[in-house]
Amino acid sequence: MKVSILQFPGTNCEYDTQYAFEKLGATTEIVWHKAESLPTDTDLLVVAGGFSYGDYLRSGAIAKFSPVMKAVKEYAANGGKVLGICNGFQVLTESGLLPGALKRNEGLHFISKHHHLKIENNDNIFLQELNNGDVVNIPIAHHDGNYYIDEAGLRELEANNQILVRYTDAQGEIKNPNGSVASIAGVCNKEKNVFGLMPHPERAMEVLLGSDDGVAMLQGFVKSC
Repeated sequence: MKVSILQFPGTNCEYDTQYAFEKLGATTEIVWHKAESLPTDTDLLVVAGGFSYGDYLRSGAIAKFSPVMKAVKEYAANGGKVLGICNGFQVLTESGLLPGALKRNEGLHFISKHHHLKIENNDNIFLQELNNGDVVNIPIAHHDGNYYIDEAGLRELEANNQILVRYTDAQGEIKNPNGSVASIAGVCNKEKNVFGLMPHPERAMEVLLGSDDGVAMLQGFVKSC
């Protein structure tokens, strides 16, 4: 499997992401944001976490104008698999590749800690190795992770099984750290080839570092190839 990983000025999770997928047996390539095309052998494109362009204006708002994003949109439109993690999720919503928006956390503070997530819908290539109702422990690290969508949009997400994960406690009961609508931590598009989440599964690959639950989340992509 070939994983291409986008790098913008301010990205800081590209090497964590590279390590995670190589640990799962994939080959990787980091793609600079000025590239006008993606590697032709790309099986999965990851928009990594960090602070693209320093989060000026809004998180992801400037990155959506980078040259590479035209190729990203074409890749997604042709059925290519795209995963946005944290700032990558913000970039994908700003670019219109995923519904909704990410706002400033309800408490107005940066949050950095492990947090539990409940798997809501596994009928997609991303979460196929997990079961609905499973609870995983994954780090979060964000200032603008408060997911917003209007009531009509929320109903559409629910009807199409587009809600991937929700913030919960260890027992799977809702525990919302940032004010996200319906405690949503990640969503996908209707076609289920573009995915975004605020938590960092690439940082949960080693028990020694607090959790290896990210392995089960990411290996769905690897096992599909």
